[in-house]
Amino acid sequence: MMVLISYDVSTVSAAGKTRLRKVAKECQNHAQRVQNSVFEADLDYSSFLKLKDRLCKLINPKEDSLRFYYLGNNWEKRIEHVGVKETYNPEGVIIV
Repeated sequence: MMVLISYDVSTVSAAGKTRLRKVAKECQNHAQRVQNSVFEADLDYSSFLKLKDRLCKLINPKEDSLRFYYLGNNWEKRIEHVGVKETYNPEGVIIV
């Protein structure tokens, strides 16, 4: 299941800057960054629910926001990319 995750974390305080780093790190551990605060995650439903729970616990809902866009399993037809950053295939080969 492909999910697009976006976040907006308030950084006016030191605590907000810490939350931002933690949210970004958690997303990087499970998803591919496609823009500064936007990630694509190709996860099974159980893994997604765990990630969502961790992210929701990291933010301050009075100052920050998370958005989850459920693209499903047929996501290839729902994403169009234009511009400089190369797109990627999350189901393709990963070379480390």
